[in-house]
Amino acid sequence: EQTRPIEIIPGAAPNAEGSALIKIGRTHVLCAATVEERVPRWLSNKGRGWVTAEYSMLPRATKERTMREAVGGKQGGRTVEIQRLIGRSLRAVIDLEALGERQIILDCDVLQADGGTRCASITGAYVALALALNNLGERRKLKRNPLKGAVAAISVGVVRGTPLCDLDYEEDASADVDFNVVMTDQHAFVEIQGTAEKEPFLPATLDELLVLASTGLDHLFAAQRAAIARG
Repeated sequence: EQTRPIEIIPGAAPNAEGSALIKIGRTHVLCAATVEERVPRWLSNKGRGWVTAEYSMLPRATKERTMREAVGGKQGGRTVEIQRLIGRSLRAVIDLEALGERQIILDCDVLQADGGTRCASITGAYVALALALNNLGERRKLKRNPLKGAVAAISVGVVRGTPLCDLDYEEDASADVDFNVVMTDQHAFVEIQGTAEKEPFLPATLDELLVLASTGLDHLFAAQRAAIARG
């Protein structure tokens, strides 16, 4: 049931309207929120805002150098899928009408990767988003707080027959079952991504993993609250 050591440092990118450096074990992600006083063209004059995300991994975040996607001329499918997941997760806890006609972009840059980078990105991006909204509130740019709750994500899986919470890279690579669970602080699911890497698993295993995820996420929500209070 244990998670890896968790540290969330608010204000790690001081030029951003909200930011946080999240460290979960040896996975470190810098999350920065940018507030734009405009929305994408397809949302113009609709009376609501937008929250989106971009995700990238630095070349030496991994043991062997990963080529920058800009060199190849396009984003890889994994990158696109992860940043869409981050955006969906954050929009699940924000009232876009209360945000007004503005856009918040969350940049999630992986500085060091040891498993669970998408989960760490969601968890850290929420803190950056909350701090950016606090900034807007202090400047009287919002009529009410758009946040409806907190959101975080964690990985769980079955490794050599044992259910585990918050997998590192080695555990993830050898997992029989692998899940990413995104949940609000009201224990409502936003998204569940899971697969049997080897043999199919039974419903009882799924139930056990979801309980593990809920327990681990409570630790993440507490870390988020503490970081926001410090920010």
